[in-house]
Amino acid sequence: MKYRSTPIIELIIAPLLIALLFSAFIYWEHFALTSKALNTLSGVLAIYALLHAPKRVVVISGFWIGWLWCYWIGFSFQYYGLGWATWLVALGFGFVYALYYGTMALTANALLRALILFGLTFVWPMDFNWMQPEIIFVESYLGFSKWQFALILFALASTAYFKGWKKPIPLLLLLGAIQTSYTPPPMPELKIKLVSTDISQNFKWQSEQLPQTIDDDFIAIDEAIQQGYDLVVLPEAAFPLFMNRHPAISEALKKRSFYITILTGTLHKEHGLNYNVSYLFNSGNITVAKKTVLVPFGEYIPLPGFLKEWVNRHIFGGVSDFVTAKKPTDFTIKGVTFRNAVCYEATRKELYTPNVRYMIAVSNNGWFKPSIEPTLQKLLIRFYARQNNTMVFHSANGGGTGIVY
Repeated sequence: MKYRSTPIIELIIAPLLIALLFSAFIYWEHFALTSKALNTLSGVLAIYALLHAPKRVVVISGFWIGWLWCYWIGFSFQYYGLGWATWLVALGFGFVYALYYGTMALTANALLRALILFGLTFVWPMDFNWMQPEIIFVESYLGFSKWQFALILFALASTAYFKGWKKPIPLLLLLGAIQTSYTPPPMPELKIKLVSTDISQNFKWQSEQLPQTIDDDFIAIDEAIQQGYDLVVLPEAAFPLFMNRHPAISEALKKRSFYITILTGTLHKEHGLNYNVSYLFNSGNITVAKKTVLVPFGEYIPLPGFLKEWVNRHIFGGVSDFVTAKKPTDFTIKGVTFRNAVCYEATRKELYTPNVRYMIAVSNNGWFKPSIEPTLQKLLIRFYARQNNTMVFHSANGGGTGIVY
């Protein structure tokens, strides 16, 4: 792709256009306009441009890609009394991904850039894996596995070595990356109710609102019992309390579990440590599924010790990090095995293993309303679910509830 060497094109128009093309699949999905043809075209054009554009265009494009994918992250800061930092955080992520994609600008050679971009699919700044370049093809005619993405990169980069009418010849290699049809696992023989809520964060964590929140949870469970469901799933932190410190609530849920299996997000305190968990109530028995992968900056600070302590003390008010379990928890309900995933975990490859066909995920996306965050989360879950032939039953607060495969 050739650009006229003018500042307005190289500094504004070209980078924005590339970023919009690179991010289009998220926004088509968000506004229910997803088209495999559009996603294929926008993805191919975006990558072609990154491989062939002038160096400074690539760097600035990275900034806008980071912003378009991650602007919403700062929205959660208002709940820590740091609303002023909302757009500074978005700006920060823009600069992070300007550096991330800017590594491609170390060379003008298209094949070397393709190699760098492929390498970036294994790199997660600050252990945050929601920037997955190959995910742009998850709803397209092209595949999104590593080898397919590598073939796409090679085909688009190789056009630089052909002239005139021969220039499109390498694009024929894209035919080898066409995605074959996907067959998800069969639906389990269980009637599952996924509860969707839309409770604002300001409301959710106010102690005076806790009785209303608990009443609403029990109403949802009782309705599921009346409707004949086998399993009801409530979102992450649907009970915004340390469940093992509230025996009356736990007992009420145990009694109902003789009529329906209940899985709900909540908190758990053990030996002075805090856990973000799911509780499963099944025929009077309780299983606690502790989270194994924490959200960077949301549940732990991914910084060196001295910086971590300062950030935790001065920005997050000294709130302790959550603690993780060593391995994921699997549940067996009426002969069907499910893996538990709490929010961010459902978008991490560590939770998807060959023996897992069904997953129950619970999320609280209320931290980031209104934004594309639930949409990007769903696309990432689909990305991993299809790679691993897994069906994910997702219950969320603030958007995202549904079955993903």
